[in-house]
Amino acid sequence: MAFYAFNRREDNDLARAEKELMFSIEKTYNLYHYLMLLVMELSDISSEKIDQARQKKIPFPEDLNPNLRFVNNRVIAQLRKNLEFQKYVSANKLSWVNFSHIVRLLYTKMITWDVYEGYMNSPENNYQMDKKFVLRLVNDLLANSEDLANCLEEQSIYWNDDMEYVIIMIEKTLKKFKADSGEKTALIPLFKNEEDENFVKILFTKAVLNTQKGSELIDNNTTNWELERIALMDILVMRLAITEILEFPEIPVKVTLNEYIEIAKYYCTSKSSTFVNGILDNIVKEIREKGLFNKFGRGLIGESLRTES
Repeated sequence: MAFYAFNRREDNDLARAEKELMFSIEKTYNLYHYLMLLVMELSDISSEKIDQARQKKIPFPEDLNPNLRFVNNRVIAQLRKNLEFQKYVSANKLSWVNFSHIVRLLYTKMITWDVYEGYMNSPENNYQMDKKFVLRLVNDLLANSEDLANCLEEQSIYWNDDMEYVIIMIEKTLKKFKADSGEKTALIPLFKNEEDENFVKILFTKAVLNTQKGSELIDNNTTNWELERIALMDILVMRLAITEILEFPEIPVKVTLNEYIEIAKYYCTSKSSTFVNGILDNIVKEIREKGLFNKFGRGLIGESLRTES
């Protein structure tokens, strides 16, 4: 989306655009922690409701002997104690205190959700059941809540399109958790390493600097289509793919194509992935014929067979 924003601007300030790129990535990482914090907030409300019920002047038997399964969810307890998570939330001052009404609204929906009822009343009570429920909570209830989506959009323009990706990040994180995972269990890092961070910066910069080359390749391979008539997001996805093919010789072409076809499915129209796939296939043929790239190492995977044919 930072690449899209740059192409909508008129100042062509690349340095500023690079800063905005890194800021948008950091905001996505904030959302990753913010949504996991939301799961804890739901648990806290459940605990609060149980305490209130116990303090009734004339409590019912179920008030005195409540179902503590969600409150005692083992996966949520692990997240709560995770040192890396605690440090990040504290350093970035993440909190739902100003949006407690959203948390309560989601709690109300959760306790009437059939998945919640099935979890709370299941004869099984183990770590895997706890994890399965938290994954369903994140993947189904939170991911499909319009109230939550509107709340997040209100807080940051950078979160408009990040929800699906962040949900996947959380899912990957929780699937790695085990019953004996301790407080030092690693979460997904902002970048895997310095090389990963540099890749993002170089890809963005090169895509901007190679605008003319990318546009020419797209124009050459869009028969019966004028470049001005193609959706901007389709063009940008293809320009990023072309840049990765030309500028990163260690990445196999097939890997790049698969990656950007998936990106087109997410960020472009429903028909874009097929369109982008067809155009990129033609562009790769032209690039090979003109010898515009030189792959080496892992990047050669698939190239020798293609050359022989």
